[in-house]
Amino acid sequence: MTLPATTTIGHVHLKVADLDRALTFYRDVLGFEVQQRYGDQAVFLGAGGYHHHIALNTWESLGGTPAPGGHTGLYHTAILLPDRASLAAAVKRVLAAGVVLEGAADHGVSEAVYLRDPDGNGVELYRDRPRADWPRDAAGALRMGNARLDLAALLAEA
Repeated sequence: MTLPATTTIGHVHLKVADLDRALTFYRDVLGFEVQQRYGDQAVFLGAGGYHHHIALNTWESLGGTPAPGGHTGLYHTAILLPDRASLAAAVKRVLAAGVVLEGAADHGVSEAVYLRDPDGNGVELYRDRPRADWPRDAAGALRMGNARLDLAALLAEA
């Protein structure tokens, strides 16, 4: 049994150490809008008026530290942007805020930029290419890659 082609993954809830610090990153740097706030314990953020794409909370993590390397947990939250210009604008805001990029890749099916939020959570900002442009082998199997993404060319579209 497989899931329907229209299946998506909904919202992500992140445990953070400092709600205001995380809110500043997700709202002011990435551009999500506050939909609802529960005092100093949680905030729900979305894009385009959606109830929430990302929720930040300190219910179990107030003042906590990031998990050390080599432990299980969320690798990253992937944020899909609608097109290359939107990805470029988001990366430009990230760089203007002084956030260090950990990587940038052209996967054939998508272009992606990798960074960390203030709590050390991985964040992927990406855009998908049209499905018709996805690389495939002679048998039609998907052939994703991990080539270097030309950041200068991407940023020129911002």
